[in-house]
Amino acid sequence: MHEALTDGTVTLVPLGRADFDAHFAGEDEQLARWLSGGPSTPEGLRDYLERCERWWEAGGPFHNFGIRTGAMLTLAGTVDVQVGMPYLAPGQVNLAYGLYPQWRGRGLATRAVELACDYAAGLGCAEAVIRCAPENRRSAAVAERAGFTFSQRRSEPDGTVLDWHTRALHPAAAR
Repeated sequence: MHEALTDGTVTLVPLGRADFDAHFAGEDEQLARWLSGGPSTPEGLRDYLERCERWWEAGGPFHNFGIRTGAMLTLAGTVDVQVGMPYLAPGQVNLAYGLYPQWRGRGLATRAVELACDYAAGLGCAEAVIRCAPENRRSAAVAERAGFTFSQRRSEPDGTVLDWHTRALHPAAAR
């Protein structure tokens, strides 16, 4: 198992099968729309969480974390650190995140993105990318609060238009 990352308020812990109930209960229309492309089914979610565990065991290319908070480390959402994707330049990492409705508006996503950036820098990544739909203003606001700058609006191969926000990464020791 990988070591948890924390800033004292948010803790990132690898996502796995034990997160099924909390994730299934927490998913709403916004999370399904912006992050997963549609509502989860029990079978699909079980498959996904099992893949998360296999990716952790294999060292990637996806490093999927549960965003946890409080003394009980309650699951509040997820953040994904994706390396080696064909749409990324060498040294880039894609971050994707979402919070369950009751946890939004508390700054948790920004904290999770900061921790994910530190994790990605530790993997040797030089630049983080957050891609979001232009109309997803909440996601763009998280990127901005986490030090990302708008880079480009780009039409993806499937025709989806996404805004790219980027941030240079530096090893934690250099900060």
